[in-house]
Amino acid sequence: MLTEKSKCAVENNTPTLLIRDLPLERKPREKAIAQGFDALTDAELMAIIFSTGIKGKSVLQLSEDILRDNDGHLSMLMRMTPQQIMERYKGIGQAKAVTLLAALHLGERSRADCVERQKEKICTSELAFRKMAPVFLGLDHEEFWLLLLNRALMPLKSVRLGVGGLSATVVDAKVAVRAALDAYASAVIMLHNHPSGNTMPSPQDDVITRKINDAMALFDIKVNDHLIVTDGDYYSYHDNGRVI
Repeated sequence: MLTEKSKCAVENNTPTLLIRDLPLERKPREKAIAQGFDALTDAELMAIIFSTGIKGKSVLQLSEDILRDNDGHLSMLMRMTPQQIMERYKGIGQAKAVTLLAALHLGERSRADCVERQKEKICTSELAFRKMAPVFLGLDHEEFWLLLLNRALMPLKSVRLGVGGLSATVVDAKVAVRAALDAYASAVIMLHNHPSGNTMPSPQDDVITRKINDAMALFDIKVNDHLIVTDGDYYSYHDNGRVI
């Protein structure tokens, strides 16, 4: 049975029901308990985080509107500050904004932890991308990383070599070589992100690729690839015939 508040919402052409008016099996918390979190949509997960809606919107409608506004990309939300969320979505207070971002960043740290625990032979660009993509997720600036491998191409560790702005990162080839030598690496894979979403390498990317490749060669350390990473996609120098 609909509450009086929900009846008014339907009459005003806002058909989204309050959580308490949904059947038990459709309520996000109960659905998570009965079916597991994998059964929930992003909006339902966000509704659990928010717990309550705002004036004129149920918590599910609020969550759906936020996701729709970001084309369904949670990584776009991660780039915002609490203040930006409050300004963009009227009715959301500091508590909701901070709670949402905390949940998203906790998820990111969980994925990064899985990356460090993962021990899989990295013999293709796809495997390198899958392993390292979580460290770049949601970044609004460039970062340059080195994935260090042993002779069997098993990952030894990953090292961040540089942090830049929106379009460039300064990386010292000597620092890259030192990181590889310290880990006794036999091979390395370079990775950096393009926050713009464009995976194509720039002339500066080509220069740093050659510099690090030449520096590693002096110590018989092989550069297997250089990946340019965006949210959900990448460019591989190796796959495009540009790394020997």
